[in-house]
Amino acid sequence: MNIVLLEPEIPPNTGNVARLCAATKSTLHLIEPFGFKLDDTQLKRAGMDYWQQVVWHRWKSWSAFAEKLPANARLWFVESSGPKTYSEVKFSTDDYLVFGRETAGLPKQLLEEYRDSWLRIPMFNPESRSLNLSNCVAMVLFEALRQQGFAGEIF
Repeated sequence: MNIVLLEPEIPPNTGNVARLCAATKSTLHLIEPFGFKLDDTQLKRAGMDYWQQVVWHRWKSWSAFAEKLPANARLWFVESSGPKTYSEVKFSTDDYLVFGRETAGLPKQLLEEYRDSWLRIPMFNPESRSLNLSNCVAMVLFEALRQQGFAGEIF
């Protein structure tokens, strides 16, 4: 699987996602600009010593990332108000799960462009603004891995 963080802002979230990618052998794509420096102490602390185990790529912009995607790449954009839930999709091993900034989410233009690939995580309390980014990544990633029978799992 591929995890894409578009313009992440909070170091501990990115570190937690890196740790998740290491544990699941998922590739992490970080798209600038970032709300922190990659040598940030909190980023390293959250990722612990897992950064050495993460296959990751740094991209200067969305367009730089998009132009290097394989022709058959499937992208899934996870953002509130999506037309279908993440559990309604049949994921493939090479899919890209795309998540936006913690404070602003994904750009509306991108969501409209990929409307058929726009997914949401259900929420039940109208007073709750959002869920934590790293929790969202974990939920959707593990659903995708579950659908694939947790292939490659070690006991």
